[in-house]
Amino acid sequence: MVTRKDSNKERQKRHRRVRGKLSGTAARPRLCVFRSLQHIYAQIIDDDRGATLAAASSVEKEFEGYGGNIEAAKKIGSLIAARGRELGITEVVFDRGGNIYHGRVQALAEGAREGGLQF
Repeated sequence: MVTRKDSNKERQKRHRRVRGKLSGTAARPRLCVFRSLQHIYAQIIDDDRGATLAAASSVEKEFEGYGGNIEAAKKIGSLIAARGRELGITEVVFDRGGNIYHGRVQALAEGAREGGLQF
């Protein structure tokens, strides 16, 4: 019998492993990414305070179009960068959320870099 691994369970294992190695501070907060099938979410988090400083997602009313493609991820990346710059944040630690750095996660990172965030 062929058994298939639970991909979400594997992603959660990778996420726990990555989160053990990085953390966001006030000087350099964490840019956390969550990717679902139809949407993408990004947050800038200060782990020392346990507070979300800025957030952007494809679920927001201002967002136009489908949220589950590379173009949407790039828009969300530039939007989170703009919101971070409003707060004076220029450097972040990138937390890919256990996802592979490919496709929509990579596009969000590139959009954030083009928007002015450094990581």
